[in-house]
Amino acid sequence: MMKRILALVFSFTGWFALIMQYNLMLEHSDLPFWEITIRFFSYFTILTNLIVAAYFTFQIFNRNPDKKSGTLTAITVYILIVGLIYQIILRSTWNPTGMQKLVDELLHTIIPVLVVTYWYIFENKTSLNYRHILKWSIYPLLYLIYILIRGNFSGFYPYPFINVSEIGFTNVIINSFWILIFFTGLSVILIKIGKTFNQ
Repeated sequence: MMKRILALVFSFTGWFALIMQYNLMLEHSDLPFWEITIRFFSYFTILTNLIVAAYFTFQIFNRNPDKKSGTLTAITVYILIVGLIYQIILRSTWNPTGMQKLVDELLHTIIPVLVVTYWYIFENKTSLNYRHILKWSIYPLLYLIYILIRGNFSGFYPYPFINVSEIGFTNVIINSFWILIFFTGLSVILIKIGKTFNQ
């Protein structure tokens, strides 16, 4: 029962933050509707929080305990990447106020903390394996490819550290490499913690 209640609360939090962020983008942009929508779904933050919200929505109605490890751990790594990169690199680049500040904190701070807490309590850690990391890396790599291709045609890059127009392709590749290392390190840490809990 507690698992389902938490999933309900976390799901509502995620959908609220996503819907409000979309509304804020629509209200404060002069771009065409479809361009705003495409840009909205071009942020790793948005896509990852969408995955989180969908996962918790599924857990509300899921009556069968997870028998395999990995899905929640992968999602936890993704949302930790969102939160930590924001705190380390992006927080100082702007100063949102009002509703934007609330939504910003939900997407980049509160929801990552909620997901880590849920992972710590409920993830079935018995079969976590370091081999999972390669499979988990598919999503961020596909995201990078998509952003670079679309940015080449549209000129829009959602984050400064992958903005080819501003810093050049070589620096984007170098930054992406370090983020991949960061991603791998977080994955190893969570798997190690999971294995430690089950010894």
